Amino acid sequence: MQLVHRLVADESGATAIEYGLIAGLVAVAIIAALTALGTSLSNLFSGVAQTINSATS
Repeated sequence: MQLVHRLVADESGATAIEYGLIAGLVAVAIIAALTALGTSLSNLFSGVAQTINSATS
């Protein structure tokens, strides 16, 4: 009976799950930010390339 009480009171697994969820949310936020940044940089470099091409033509 004492073993069951200790297992019910143990919260280390719940803490690990919470940290895992936080890490997952941070990863999703980083991926979203990098995707937006990548699109922005791609548009910037395309604009620079067009400007250079039109200047040399």
